[in-house]
Amino acid sequence: MYPIYFAPIQGYTEDAFRRLHHELFGGVTAYYTPFIRLEHSEVRSKDKRDVRPEFNQEVNIVPQVIASGGKEFDTLLQFLLPLGYKHIDLNMGCPFPLQSRHGRGAGLLTHPDKVEEICQVIRQHGDIDFSIKMRLGMEDVNDWKQILPILEDTPLKYIVLHPRTAIQQYKGTLHRDAFQDFLAQSHHPIIYNGDITEVKQIQELEATYADRLAGVMIGRGLLCRPSLAAEYATETSLPDQLLISRIKVFHDRLLAHYENIIPGEAQRLNKIRTFWDYMEPLLGRKAWKKIEKAGNLKNYLAAVRAL
Repeated sequence: MYPIYFAPIQGYTEDAFRRLHHELFGGVTAYYTPFIRLEHSEVRSKDKRDVRPEFNQEVNIVPQVIASGGKEFDTLLQFLLPLGYKHIDLNMGCPFPLQSRHGRGAGLLTHPDKVEEICQVIRQHGDIDFSIKMRLGMEDVNDWKQILPILEDTPLKYIVLHPRTAIQQYKGTLHRDAFQDFLAQSHHPIIYNGDITEVKQIQELEATYADRLAGVMIGRGLLCRPSLAAEYATETSLPDQLLISRIKVFHDRLLAHYENIIPGEAQRLNKIRTFWDYMEPLLGRKAWKKIEKAGNLKNYLAAVRAL
């Protein structure tokens, strides 16, 4: 069986979410943190909190960083290494222009010189495992070909590959032929990432790639069905109503956490409501819309209890 990695998703997979998912559902080998970045040359306060070891006890996390070159990357390492982390991931896949137009995330894919800068820093830290999460390119599905020689010359634990370009974001064709080409040309272990929402899709990857893949990374599929990794590991599918009952426990405990850290009721509602963003297929359109349209916390909680 493949190890399953929980992809980082900004605004969703923060420390409390990861702890509760691990406790209540499990099946995940490691949880990636939403990317850590510099703002005015300093690590953002919310990023510092999210990776504090005391907030991640008993949960295997991989801090992910996003940087535009070697200097930024090194600054982020100087923050993380004293915290004791031995595996750090570089984001070269974020498709959003706010990052890519500044040469971060997928923006690195068309700048081999910047990739080389970062890889030079990686080569200086032989006692740390590094991985890279990336896409095939910015606009061209073949952009990866100009940076692969650099990656091949760099010690990496593995590469997580999403077979789309950045301009596609999360829609459109998955370029499986290009994924195959990448797989054939790289000596690094490769983890597949992209549009996994059902156990049978993971099983299809096993049938197609066998041990050529080192694992599977899932993001939105686990937000939609938090039991997905555990169901794959145990080869057991939960009935929808039992799953919804467990999800409600997950939700209630996450809300209790937010009540301790978010002072205003409206702010808490805005934060917790995103918990259901990807669950329409499981809940059904009518029940999901009631949650989405609830105008206050009282009506919102009534809609949740009615599930």
